[in-house]
Amino acid sequence: MFSEGGNSLYVGRTRDVRKRYGQHTRRSSGHNSAPFAFKLARETTGFLKSDYRPGETSRAGLLLKPEFASAFADAIERIRRMEFRFVEEADPTRQCLLEVYVSVVCGSPYNDFDTH
Repeated sequence: MFSEGGNSLYVGRTRDVRKRYGQHTRRSSGHNSAPFAFKLARETTGFLKSDYRPGETSRAGLLLKPEFASAFADAIERIRRMEFRFVEEADPTRQCLLEVYVSVVCGSPYNDFDTH
């Protein structure tokens, strides 16, 4: 869970917490490995609507825009400064339930369980 100023912002799950944390915070991470940073960059730049077709408003296309690429890099730096906490849960079903539960209870605004 990533928190900032006492507010829980994003909850996720993984098999390898060290690797996943690195993907969220590594400066060289791309849009597919750092979805939280991508959401923050969308919010900052106003490109809020997802587009899954190739083009300038696709995920890869947005990163070609200097304004968006800069916002994405800034978001990764912001995430690097956030508080990070985790718990271990081996069972995949319990992991899934825990992710949803913590997101709901803590009100993490950047979690999205919508289907695409």
